[in-house]
Amino acid sequence: MTRVIKVGGRPQSDPALIKALAAAHRANAAQDGLVVVHGGGDEVSTLQRLYGVVAEFKGGRRVTNQADLAIIRMALSGSANKRLVSALVSEQVPAIGLSGEDAGLLVATPLDFARFGFVGVPFVVNQALLTHLLAGSYMPVISPVSRGADPRLGETLNVNGDDAAGAIAVALKATDLLFVSDVEGVMKDGAAISMLSPEDAQQLIDDGTAQGGMSAKLQAALKALEGGVERVRISDIAAIEQLDRGTVLTRVGSVCA
Repeated sequence: MTRVIKVGGRPQSDPALIKALAAAHRANAAQDGLVVVHGGGDEVSTLQRLYGVVAEFKGGRRVTNQADLAIIRMALSGSANKRLVSALVSEQVPAIGLSGEDAGLLVATPLDFARFGFVGVPFVVNQALLTHLLAGSYMPVISPVSRGADPRLGETLNVNGDDAAGAIAVALKATDLLFVSDVEGVMKDGAAISMLSPEDAQQLIDDGTAQGGMSAKLQAALKALEGGVERVRISDIAAIEQLDRGTVLTRVGSVCA
């Protein structure tokens, strides 16, 4: 089975992450491999502050102007990506760092230029490149910064890591898509929900129970399920090795529980 794991910015500071990813890579080496997509929102915001820029978010997505793109590329495709790759290689994992811009790995269209600026949603994934790397037992580690489909609207677009991971999971027909966050799962009334149907997830978005980054994760999960991914999970680092941990979403799910 092919697994796609998206790692948020905060879990990247936990030393347990790299060992968990290394163990997952070894477990999947004889199968169809593992792809890691990463974010790094806090790192981007820190770099923006150094440049005197105030970060702005709408619906869990970062509003992005042309100047912000250079900062985002430095933080995600540069610092965060290479730090993860280096740490994984130190654990004897043949990790290879890429961005969505490399070889047109991810091509995106603007989400809503008037509202978000240079923010995109992926609609083309270079599946052949990923399949080639996985066949060679490499672990692709991917920054979601992507190529724009129409240069007149920007050659580069800032793509949410959850959206990128979902699109990659669909392209690879992944059996498991895991969004690694800093919480055990989707929370309701102080407890993690064990399972969600698509209808349940949409309700949590609509009634405001899931907000910001969690809302964006659920939206990406729903799109991945629609694209054919068998199941999506939202959880913490422990869920990388514990395959039944976290909030599980399937096309035929249970009600909130």
